[in-house]
Amino acid sequence: MDEQLLLKRITVNPKIFGGKPIIRGRRLAVEHVLGMLAAGDTTDMILHGYPWLEREDIQACLAYAHRIVGHERIEPFPLETAS
Repeated sequence: MDEQLLLKRITVNPKIFGGKPIIRGRRLAVEHVLGMLAAGDTTDMILHGYPWLEREDIQACLAYAHRIVGHERIEPFPLETAS
C-alpha cells in the first residue's frame, strides 16, 4: 500500500490521549502499537488482541515512525566526564 494512503490511517484528536497520534480515530495510540512491536509482539498477536485493527494499521504505525525519525536531527554536544 502507498505510504500516503497508510499515513491517512493515523489521525489526531485533541480529546483522545491529549492529541497523540492514534489509529483511525480509535482509542489506540501509535506509540502503543510501536511499543508492542518493540517488545516482540508479532503482527498476528496484535491483530488478535484488537479485532477491529487491520494489518495496514500496523504498517501505518511503522510508516509514521519512519517519517518522524527521518525528520529528526540530533545536534552533537560534548559530554564532560567527572575526574
